[in-house]
Amino acid sequence: MRLSLISRFILPAALLLAMAADAQEQRTIPFGKSNRIIYDLHSGIYSVWANGREVFHDVFAAYEGHIPDTANMRRSLQVIPVNDRFGKGKKYTFRAGEREHSFYTYKGLNGFYTETVESGGARSASPLTGSLSFKGKGVLVPFDNDAWVKYKLLDPDSTAFTSSGVTALFDPSTRNGWIIGAVEHNDWKTGIQLSGDSSIAVLAGWTDSTLTRDRLPHGLVTHGRSPRILVLFAEDWRAGMEHYARACRQAEPRYIFPWKATKPFAWNSWGSIQTGLSLEKANRVADFFADSCRDFRSADGTLYIGMDSYWDNLTPGGMTGDFRQLDEFVAHCRARGLKAGIYWAPFVDWGKTPRTVEGSTYNYAETWTKVRGRYHDFDGARAMDPTHPATRARIAYLIKRFKDCGFEMIKIDFIGHAAIEADGFYDPAVTTGMQAFRQGMEFLTDQLDGKMLVYAAISPTLATARYVHMRRIACDAFKGIQETAYTLNSTSLGWWQNYLYDFADADHMVFAGEAPGVNRARLVSAIVTGTLVTGDDFSKPSGANAVARSLLQQPDLLEAARNGGVFRPVDHQPGEAPAHIFASPHYLAILNYSQQERVFEVSADGALKELFSGETLRASGNTRIKVGAEDAVLFRVSRR
Repeated sequence: MRLSLISRFILPAALLLAMAADAQEQRTIPFGKSNRIIYDLHSGIYSVWANGREVFHDVFAAYEGHIPDTANMRRSLQVIPVNDRFGKGKKYTFRAGEREHSFYTYKGLNGFYTETVESGGARSASPLTGSLSFKGKGVLVPFDNDAWVKYKLLDPDSTAFTSSGVTALFDPSTRNGWIIGAVEHNDWKTGIQLSGDSSIAVLAGWTDSTLTRDRLPHGLVTHGRSPRILVLFAEDWRAGMEHYARACRQAEPRYIFPWKATKPFAWNSWGSIQTGLSLEKANRVADFFADSCRDFRSADGTLYIGMDSYWDNLTPGGMTGDFRQLDEFVAHCRARGLKAGIYWAPFVDWGKTPRTVEGSTYNYAETWTKVRGRYHDFDGARAMDPTHPATRARIAYLIKRFKDCGFEMIKIDFIGHAAIEADGFYDPAVTTGMQAFRQGMEFLTDQLDGKMLVYAAISPTLATARYVHMRRIACDAFKGIQETAYTLNSTSLGWWQNYLYDFADADHMVFAGEAPGVNRARLVSAIVTGTLVTGDDFSKPSGANAVARSLLQQPDLLEAARNGGVFRPVDHQPGEAPAHIFASPHYLAILNYSQQERVFEVSADGALKELFSGETLRASGNTRIKVGAEDAVLFRVSRR
């Protein structure tokens, strides 16, 4: 249900005047570089000043029921030192009855954190609701990467939108901006709501039928503490978003084991083979990479060969059936110097009929999540309660079978079904979708026991980071310039997830039947996003085989993919359009999605070697670079 709450929060003019007359007692909280929060002890209203300018004004906290905490009563203030995972600083807590509103400042942080606490629990909370003095662009971040959702770059002073978990508000001409986002996701879904009339509200307890896939209001958080919200000023909003990603990892440390190997490369069967998966085809793909594409390996010489959905074509009897063909596949991969990967969606039921749950004596009907008395079906799959003993028993049973086979990578999918707000959960202590998600993902991670590279496909954008090494940045993408553009929509505004996860991924690159320039662009989209996963049917001769042997073994391209660093967007396009230019410390990528040749102007100094053609040019300052229609170029930049 989409919430339009800011209009309810705007305080009557007469009340504001009364508060102004009575606001004799204020407290100032310094933060960052000569910035400050000014808090009125009587009204609970505060303002945020940066660089001598009031940026947020008439701001207040709201509690259960989204009711503003602006009663005219004196609030107490307690200031204590803190030394936590964010560093050394101070905590300022304002109390009014049984409600608390806290601000955290830290040495070296050009911003602050804020949170609220309400005794007795809460279904909603807002540490920051008020007005914004800002002209520029705002980023809409999706809750997940399902249903071909897109990031958006919007005008917050004229367009109403709610961003999931975090937003960036920035001036495109200077890149100066503010990052506002929740760094905790274990209990709450959080939305950052921009009303289109210079109003902003951070809404913990936000649900939306389209964005979060929920058909119920948010569940009760019994401890009553809101998520901690980062409010950060950044001279370059891109650096600010990278700081935010690191802050999320500090706030909620990784639950999964640390990834100590190099950036992974892989092949995945869903790219082309899909429902036709067989042992013969999978083994032939492994043979292709072992015999004909030997250089397509990560920096440590590894390549994963991943079976996706329909691996049960190889297991007569299904999950409880005969796994000997899977054993053979793993053994064949190892014999060819490769590692085998598998796929599963642990929190959904595709059958949607009553029957015994594998690994248990329960019936599937007992596990199905209920929403308003009905089952939650989305993407053709039915959500299962992550806290139910049968769901957990099925996870333990199948993960053990995968480990016994010797799989070293697993792609997990549709895990957002575990985060749905429900009528209730088997575990009565779990009262919100995010709590259920946490319990399910922690149990899954425990069963994996550090034995596999874990890759998430369809999944929540922020909350998944504790449990996986690698996450697909967008929904399904295969081949063609439009799917390249779709993927890079997410990379353009979500590249910072390379600091939240070990690696972001652009989904499987498929080359068959495409023009050379289109294939170059698809490869560049993967390099600038993160990992390389290819997906053609290499079990049979095709034009894709020659393309792969050429593009996936070119030394300069492999070096860029292995060690190119994190690419940032250089340009910012309105709405859903992807950036054209991406840069890392030593590389520059330019993509042309149009059907006409284009000339792009970039700022660069030094020698630029174009990695597809091998040509080199000298650049000094603004340089014009021509890119063919539906094509891409990738330069290694040697600084002067």
